[in-house]
Amino acid sequence: MMILKPSNTTQVAARFFRNFGVWMLVVLGVVGSSYAQEYERVDASIQLYPTEFDTPEQLSRFITRDFTSEEDKVRAIYTWIIENVRYDPDEYKQFNYSFKNYRERNQKEENTREKIIKRTLQKGVAVCEGYAMLFERLCELQGIQNYLVRGDTKTHFKDIGRKYNTNHMWNVALIDGKPYLFDPTWGAGRFNGTFIKDPSYYFYKTPPEHFFKTHYPDIFEDAFVDHPVSREEFSRRPLIIEKSLLLTNLETPAEGLLRSDAYFGEIPFRITNISPERISYSYGDEVILINEFTNDANAVEFTIPIEMGRSNLLIYFDDKPALGYKIK
Repeated sequence: MMILKPSNTTQVAARFFRNFGVWMLVVLGVVGSSYAQEYERVDASIQLYPTEFDTPEQLSRFITRDFTSEEDKVRAIYTWIIENVRYDPDEYKQFNYSFKNYRERNQKEENTREKIIKRTLQKGVAVCEGYAMLFERLCELQGIQNYLVRGDTKTHFKDIGRKYNTNHMWNVALIDGKPYLFDPTWGAGRFNGTFIKDPSYYFYKTPPEHFFKTHYPDIFEDAFVDHPVSREEFSRRPLIIEKSLLLTNLETPAEGLLRSDAYFGEIPFRITNISPERISYSYGDEVILINEFTNDANAVEFTIPIEMGRSNLLIYFDDKPALGYKIK
């Protein structure tokens, strides 16, 4: 799933949430400087490819011709997809997923998979299944071990505290024997009533601790994080929009669902690994600057007054959306 029709309060947050690809590659060290030039070569080569293909085998032959290493091939696959496939929710209407028995289901699933892949290549439109299945198939054709991952995602205030919902599909691919996480759907752009193309490499080999801020797999081992986190705990966590922050940096409060009756008029915050010059917040359209806060080398501490009747709280660091909480 893509982010669909964010509210006025979250439009800015959603934009920042999707658009920190290149910056994150540098900060997180996803790509070493020695490989950055090689990535540029791969990306430039893909710009010369046709924008449509009849079959995945045709596109795969181009990749075989131009690249030899698994790293280059996976980069080529991801780049072609995010550059040439646009998200269209109407694609859900193209296929019939009903079945009478498991034998019919298995046969229908395989037939549907092939149809989705070809339609994605030929029409250049897809939902998350098309992006992920095409990525999977192209990796298979290149002899690269990979598999699909289904799971839940967290992108809106409404996602805080709700029940687990399998609503998205992404990929794991092994490069030189090591597993990496990919989400070509979110890497292609964003959807807000219409698709906005905005290719990003943030969701290319994303470090698990950052990927896990928004993606929870049906099989937890596919998160590749060191410590177990339940679905319920994931649901209760806040929206983490600031690029450098992890779940472990949110010391107080640790949960995203805040009960107003649990505080005495103000909510105290303590967050590590951040050192903003300005902190502000919003319960709606008005953004209010916080004049007093402590900021040392280890953490920032501040309080936000509770406004009764409000349901969503968005916190800004240096005028950029950073954290989202739901007030109950």
